[in-house]
Amino acid sequence: MAFFNSHCQSLLIDEFDQTVTAMQIELVETFLDLFETRSFNRTAERLGLRQSTVSARIRSLEAALGHRLFQRSRAGTEPTTEGLRFAPHARRLLHDWTEARRAIRDMGSERATLRVGIQHDLVGEHFSRLIAGFRSALPEASFQFEADYSAQMCADLLSGSQDIAILFTPRYHPDLQFETLGEITYLMVSTETDRLSDVRPDTYIMPHFSDALPQVHAQLLPQLSATSLSIGQNAAMVSLIRTMGGTAYVLRDSARILAEEGIARHVADAPPLSVPIHAGVHLRNRHRGLHRRLLQILRRHFGPGPHHDARRRVG
Repeated sequence: MAFFNSHCQSLLIDEFDQTVTAMQIELVETFLDLFETRSFNRTAERLGLRQSTVSARIRSLEAALGHRLFQRSRAGTEPTTEGLRFAPHARRLLHDWTEARRAIRDMGSERATLRVGIQHDLVGEHFSRLIAGFRSALPEASFQFEADYSAQMCADLLSGSQDIAILFTPRYHPDLQFETLGEITYLMVSTETDRLSDVRPDTYIMPHFSDALPQVHAQLLPQLSATSLSIGQNAAMVSLIRTMGGTAYVLRDSARILAEEGIARHVADAPPLSVPIHAGVHLRNRHRGLHRRLLQILRRHFGPGPHHDARRRVG
C-alpha cells in the first residue's frame, strides 16, 4: 500500500502516488495524534481505539515509508528524525484530503459552505448578530457553525475540517495564523455576599475559561486559588450557582440576569476578569477572498468602532 512515488524513498514528497484511501488517512491521523501526545495510551483514549490498534497503525505507516517514525523507551515515546521530517507532510496530506473531500461534496452546488468554530461562551445574544452579519455580507455562502473548545478548534483548523475559528486560547503552530479581535468580561457573583473579603474558598468555584486565566486569577486573587472545583464554561457556572449556590465568575449578561432574578449578587469590589478573543485560520486560507471577508466581519463585530473603546467588550 504505497503512499508516495518510488516506494517512499524520500520523505520530502509533495503529493500521493496512488489514490488515497480512508484507511491510509487513518494512519496519518493516528501518526499526527501520537506526534502530539507522545503517548500510545493517550492517543488510544483520544481516538477511541485500543492501544494495540494504535501500535498496528503506526507499524503499517512505518512499513509503507520504510522508516521508523517513533522510538519507544522507558522515558516515553519520541519521534525519530524521520518522524520529525514526516510530520509537516502528514499535516499537509490530512489538510489536502479534507479539502479534496469538501470540493467533491460541493461539486454542482452554487453555494460555498464555510465551517465556523466558535468558543462555547461566545454563543450568546450577540451571536445572532454575528450570524446576521455573515449572511448579509456573504449571501452567496452557506454556513456551518459549531460551538467547541479552543484545543479542538485548533486541531480542526489544522486538518482542514474548519475554515475559521473564534476562540479564547490559540495553539500557535507554523500552519496557523491568529489575530486578537477583542475581549470578553466575567464578573464575580455570589449567593452569599456582595463583599470580596467575605467570599468563602470552600464554596468558591474557580474559573478556567481559557488556559491563561488560572495564572491571571492567581495573581489577582491568591486567597481563592486553592479550591476543589474548577469550571471552564459559563453555562455550567450559572447552573451551579442556581442549584448549589456559592461564588463564581460569570459573563456580564449572566451576572445581570442572576441579580435581577434575586439569585446572586454582584461582588462589586472583586476585579473583573477579561479574556481575549482571537480569530484563527489556516495559513493556506488567509488570503482567500471568503476568509478575508469573514475576518473583516469579525474585526468589525469585536473590534474598535465609533461607539466603543479601543477594544470592544462583549458578554
